[in-house]
Amino acid sequence: MTIRIVLADDHPVVLAGLGELLRCERDFDVVASVGDGEAALAAVREHRPDVLTLDLRMPVKDGLGVLREIKDACLETRVVVLTALTSDEAVEAVCLGAHGMVLKDAATSQLVQCIREVSAGRPFLNQIVASRAIARLSQDHPGVAEALLLTRRELEVGRMASEGLSNKAIARHLSITEGTVKLHLHHVYEKLHLSGRMALASYLEKHRGD
Repeated sequence: MTIRIVLADDHPVVLAGLGELLRCERDFDVVASVGDGEAALAAVREHRPDVLTLDLRMPVKDGLGVLREIKDACLETRVVVLTALTSDEAVEAVCLGAHGMVLKDAATSQLVQCIREVSAGRPFLNQIVASRAIARLSQDHPGVAEALLLTRRELEVGRMASEGLSNKAIARHLSITEGTVKLHLHHVYEKLHLSGRMALASYLEKHRGD
């Protein structure tokens, strides 16, 4: 399946480099490249891409403003933020709904992987920024913090485990192996920095209301 992408960055060299890189991927289709926030929004509305790669600091309208408008308009395009910073701006971007985040000094293969993951509905976030965003969302928006890091299946397994279901029961209910259940739980504990089922149950109870 082809992933349709809009690129937004105010540095022409960076924009050209991103376009050249992503066009080398057979399943990527770069439908527009723009240099400011207003143009990014116009391109999203016109092309309805699967993914928008977004710089946070741009003229006319910055990346946070673009994210707010995408969120307010309930546009289905998923956003991957490209940034050089793990600052409050990056945390705010995650809180506004950015699905992916890649630092500009990361390997190009990480951006390609991020776009594919985000297009498939899976979060791909810088761990430092995501952890700070979770801490903030846990206070401001109970019940949604864990969704920043966990896949849909990890959420399912985690919630069943927190309700007292055994690995065998979870595996039977989801038609997966016990080994897969254990792997999902390991990822849940690792991503949320929890020690086990009791800590998970306490966490989800505290943030109930998703």
